[in-house]
Amino acid sequence: MRTDYDVIIVGARIAGATLAYELGRAGYDVLLVDKGTFPSDVLSTHNLFNNSLAMLREMGVLEKLLSTGTPTYKRAYVQLEDAIIEGEFPEVNGEYECLCIRRTHLDHILFEHACSLERVHALQHFRVTGLVREEDIVKGVEGIQSGGETVKFTAKLVVGADGRRSTIRSLAGSKCLTAVPTEFASYVGYFKGFDQEDEPRSEFYKLGELIAIVFPTSDNLHVVGLMFPLANAELMSRMRVNAETGFREIIQSGLGESSFASRLQEAEAVGPIRGLLGYDNDWHEAMGKGWALIGDAHSFKDPAIGQGMHDAMYSARLLKGILDKHGLADVLWEKMASQYESELSNKFEPLFQLACEMTRNVPYTPEQQAVNHLIATYPQATGAFLGMYNHASDPGELGRLLGEIMSNSTVQEGFNVQRTDE
Repeated sequence: MRTDYDVIIVGARIAGATLAYELGRAGYDVLLVDKGTFPSDVLSTHNLFNNSLAMLREMGVLEKLLSTGTPTYKRAYVQLEDAIIEGEFPEVNGEYECLCIRRTHLDHILFEHACSLERVHALQHFRVTGLVREEDIVKGVEGIQSGGETVKFTAKLVVGADGRRSTIRSLAGSKCLTAVPTEFASYVGYFKGFDQEDEPRSEFYKLGELIAIVFPTSDNLHVVGLMFPLANAELMSRMRVNAETGFREIIQSGLGESSFASRLQEAEAVGPIRGLLGYDNDWHEAMGKGWALIGDAHSFKDPAIGQGMHDAMYSARLLKGILDKHGLADVLWEKMASQYESELSNKFEPLFQLACEMTRNVPYTPEQQAVNHLIATYPQATGAFLGMYNHASDPGELGRLLGEIMSNSTVQEGFNVQRTDE
């Protein structure tokens, strides 16, 4: 096996496989490594809104993902206390459907899709233990193969696509620029026989201190997420005693007035309930001399906002675009890093800030709840609200639209607004 490449990508799931495919197709020689093997699962919010499906279609892999039988959906049901927001996610690049595909399918298919390219070479079960450096520039990686041998590979660029606890980020010395600790415990389980009553859709509930999320997913299952304050010792104790029983009891007691709770009681849990406790919403330095970060290795956000999968793919595309502009010969690292950081910030900063707000256990003020009712009342506002999640709109656009609705009586004619209760 050769030992020198243009780019080494550490982490071969959605971020790494996407980058490997994009670079391999563009003519870069790529080594894609992962400490695991495929197919395999990972704890993840694995929903892809329709803007991400547009990217998957452009990569030529969407039809293979759909062939797994994972259902698509295009509607959302959002209950924020007594405000109910319902509608379809806005179209993006001709795509209307969303897809919540399990990582056992998604990562394996993307990995094989990348490896089908002649210029992409892959090595599974390879654990990186160090970086190869010349003076202060990263020039490769050192690691242990499945048989226990220690080997070195060199490259012009090493990319960390290895998740929120990135080894590459740590070894490269990337600075943490922002860290906002979550105030919630997050648990997730898969359920068989969960009834969504009419058609597949995403469901989101925030009632009191509880948050619950539902998506239709692969293998005739629904994935259900539950979040509650880390500081609630009584609820944490229930989960420690028996995770499934505690999961069901907490939802029944806190969300019992919704149809969601009763429908969950009729569903059968498949596999264990798994938890993610004590994480930060963080933003790290994205590039240095000879190294770069993409996906969760660069920035991890509260799972409730559902942006991890999109950001993994899109940050890969941003990095590929930066490499195309600057090349990998005689690199001016500071200039390239500055441009990469700027593009990441322009694309991801608004929803990162929203995630930092969502991760706080703060009840809605009367003013905020009045805004939620306004969003639920006007279809244009509902569309802009849902459009934040698939990047069809941004929080600023929603704010401007709401301001116009509240302050200008002529807005209803100008935007052709029809009240949902008329």
